[in-house]
Amino acid sequence: MPLLKAISFIIASLPSRLMVVVGRYLGRLVYLIDGRHRKVALDNLRMAFGQEKTEDEIRTIARGVFENIAITSLEFMKIPWLGEGDMDRYIECSGLENLKNAFSKGRGVILYTAHLGNWELLAAWYGIKGYRGDIVVRPLDSPLVEGFVRWIRTRCGNAVVYKKRSMRRLIRTLSDNGLVGILLDQNVTLSEGVFVDFFGIPACTNRGLALLAMKTGSPVIPTFIVRTEKGHRIVIEKEIETLRTGDKMADVVTNTQRFTRVIEDMIRRYPDQWFWVHRRWKTRPPGKGKTPSSH
Repeated sequence: MPLLKAISFIIASLPSRLMVVVGRYLGRLVYLIDGRHRKVALDNLRMAFGQEKTEDEIRTIARGVFENIAITSLEFMKIPWLGEGDMDRYIECSGLENLKNAFSKGRGVILYTAHLGNWELLAAWYGIKGYRGDIVVRPLDSPLVEGFVRWIRTRCGNAVVYKKRSMRRLIRTLSDNGLVGILLDQNVTLSEGVFVDFFGIPACTNRGLALLAMKTGSPVIPTFIVRTEKGHRIVIEKEIETLRTGDKMADVVTNTQRFTRVIEDMIRRYPDQWFWVHRRWKTRPPGKGKTPSSH
């Protein structure tokens, strides 16, 4: 851990513009040598955009994806050393009034996002700006790396809550008018999720966000961060109404679809900034064949 912290400090000392340049070339190199993840990204992009974009356009997007991941990885190392002044210098925000309006209801706020732009910096911005919350994550396989990543994620005041058996903790946070942050764009198993439309393909999506919102009545706010020429821009969308008809499972599917539609719309605007190297459609509906990115 001390060595990782030292590496983090050294990388953080690089000028931001240099970090972007280095990350861009590093990403292009990884794109060339990492055939497995390149194939996943290209398969996913063809499934999502095969009828809309040319093969050249798809490959250009894929290269951009690897560049964004590399830049994000370097910027992640810088998070422990950032202050509010740094955030104000490199990050602009729109829609903060939507968050304040949601908090005024006194039932806490559920923020959800996607692996878009620099999603780790998004959480850090909220923490440094005083909107500290419980961030729901999956633990990494390596205890050493997990400890280091957890250290970075909590440096800005947020708490890390592991996904498994987290519901009771999150309900308590929301009842205290606190904030909960959730990523909703990854594949889950049949036991964890429901199938909703994502780029025209059934995608098994975590039902936990919908269940939490339906149980607590807490406002659900989509929020994203995207990379810009000057730095980053955070977008805080308006609250998404949570449907409650009394048919619990039908409502879970409807609400999860509503949440997912916002994510898809954002990805369509910034396709090269989303995490296409993830097998998003790996879990298939019973009786359906595998997708190319399921292998």
